[in-house]
Formats: sequence, structure tokens, C-alpha cells
Amino acid sequence: MVPEDRYRDLVDEARLEDTKYGRAPVTEGWFVVNVRDAAWMRNTKFGAVCVIESDQVSFPQIGYTIAVLGEGGSSGLYHREDDQEDFLVLAGECIAIVEGRERRLRAWDFLHCPAGTDHILVGAGPDPCVIFMAGARAHRGSAFYPRNENALRLGVGVEADTGNARDAYAPFPDFEPGPPESFDGLPFA
Repeated sequence: MVPEDRYRDLVDEARLEDTKYGRAPVTEGWFVVNVRDAAWMRNTKFGAVCVIESDQVSFPQIGYTIAVLGEGGSSGLYHREDDQEDFLVLAGECIAIVEGRERRLRAWDFLHCPAGTDHILVGAGPDPCVIFMAGARAHRGSAFYPRNENALRLGVGVEADTGNARDAYAPFPDFEPGPPESFDGLPFA
């Protein structure tokens, strides 16, 4: 139990501003933002992602992302890192490649990847797949991208092992500001 401390300083509410990505925190503190209004980026290969954070305010302990993946869209490239990551499918279906094995996930399936687990998620099925993703951040920049035939077959793998994210993502388009093409049919529409 945390002892009561009547004299502690209160945590301020963060100031949110509308940016080219959407509404995002520009000062530290607690805040509430609706996912429809939050900061979004999209990419023709990797779908749309809601990143919650901003360039001014990042979450140093845990990162959160909401991904909206179309069929064949991916949450990134097949990789592993030195922090755990967790994924909750909120809607639709996807294929998880974990340690080289494929597993189909549906709404409300939860995937836990301990540190060092090779993994990636790929949208599957006619409807958008919405995934809530959380990852620890003690070892930022520790990602390693191993070659994997299943990941290559699904278009989310690298031809040669690399620990360099720039090299891994070089063949793919950059993210641009913007939400998914449509919020229709999504759980937060």
C-alpha cells in the first residue's frame, strides 16, 4: 500500500495540440485522447498506426501503438529485441510468425513475446485487423532482423540478417501523417 502524502506535488495535465499527425501531447503529464483524434501515421506496406506519443513527449518505460492492418499489411518486419512485447488483437485476423512458426490470431487473442523472441504480425482476412501493441523500452535500438523464409514469403522479412533498422526498412516507403483510409467498421469508429 502506498502511504498517503498530502504534501506531494500533483501531476499536471499535459497540454495536447493538433499536429499534422493528429492530437498529441506537447508537455509532460497525464492526458486523455480519443484514438480517432490521436496521432496517426500510415504507409502502403505497414498499414496505419496510432502512436499516442509525440516528438515532444515520449514514454520512457513502455511504448503503446494501435495498428490497423489490411490483408498483407504488417506491424513491421520480422525481428527480435531485448525487451518484451505484447499484442492484443481487438478486431479482425492476422498471422503471427513467432520463432519461425505461423499462428492465426483472431479478435481477443493475446500474444506475449518475451525478450529475444523472433516475431511479426501480418493482416489476414477481408476485414482490417486492429492490434493494441505494448513494449518495454529498457533496451531501445536493440532490434535484430533475422532472415526467415516464412517472413520472406509473406513480404515481411529481410534477405540477410541485420541489426541495422535503416538497412532492414530501406526497401519500404516512409510513413506519412494520417489515419487509416477509413474508420468505418473499426472498434473505435
